[in-house]
Amino acid sequence: MSSLLRSGLIVLAAGLAAGLALAQPGDYEPLTVKVEPRKLAARTYFVQGGSGLVSTSNNGFNSNAGFVITDDGVVVFDALGTPSLGKELLAQIRKLTDKPVRRVIVSHYHSDHFYGVQAFKEAGAEIWANRLVRDYLATDAPARRLEERRQSLAPWVNESSRVIAPDRYLYGDVDFKLGGLTFRIFAVGPAHTPEDLMMLVDEEGVLFVGDLMFAGRVPFVGDADSKGWLAAIERLISRDPKILVPGHGPASTDAATDLKTTRDYLEYLRAQMGRAVEEMINFEEAYRRVDWSRFERMPAFNAANRINAYNTFILMEKEALSGK
Repeated sequence: MSSLLRSGLIVLAAGLAAGLALAQPGDYEPLTVKVEPRKLAARTYFVQGGSGLVSTSNNGFNSNAGFVITDDGVVVFDALGTPSLGKELLAQIRKLTDKPVRRVIVSHYHSDHFYGVQAFKEAGAEIWANRLVRDYLATDAPARRLEERRQSLAPWVNESSRVIAPDRYLYGDVDFKLGGLTFRIFAVGPAHTPEDLMMLVDEEGVLFVGDLMFAGRVPFVGDADSKGWLAAIERLISRDPKILVPGHGPASTDAATDLKTTRDYLEYLRAQMGRAVEEMINFEEAYRRVDWSRFERMPAFNAANRINAYNTFILMEKEALSGK
């Protein structure tokens, strides 16, 4: 067996082990929640998920997605958090147009934003994402998350659910035209994730930003680069979009004001955890000392804040050691 063939088989086996597969007919459990498109501009729409965390009560529908109907086909931004939600989003698009969905742009590979691409892939759409998604898919994290979701979001994520890899990996910013409209894809990570993308529909003045913005709830910070995230927010504000669509929460016509919650929360986390690192206080004591009253009544606070604070504490330690 040639070394080239052997390498190819190893890569294939690793991909299958991680749960990667070409789209195959899925088992799409009917939803108990409604997915209703809202018109933002002449040809641009979005659907808004619930304000809480992913749960069986919301069928995993807690994130946003958008789509643009051009003269030559549809462009979708994000695809929601389960294959069933993706199928329903596609059905809602079909109610508005019979034009094919040409491509799906994925803001980042967190499961609440891309598990729905399975339904779009089956329908013939091309999936685009940042090249750094390849690094994530090369780890065991996708398979572990899929197995967790098969437990926590059954039956909407089940044994026929698959992690779908992108068809095209984007290297930096990309512009394209389709059906009379101009689409500008911006690579803005590392921020919420290393692979963050946002999409501007130029003629419509609509900017889809994924999880760079959480409207009306505490952000999920996880292992984000919060310093890079804050810098990305400043760049986002400088573009002064007419309409801003976050990854979670309602669309905005005032980017500077409505990004304030996300920006203020990240700045507060960094300031409080940074001070604790400087004073060499352990995390438990640091967390108890902080006054969280500004944020504690917001949706997702109880579920997200402690882990956000802990991960920011670790990040601030790393920054202190590296001198950044």
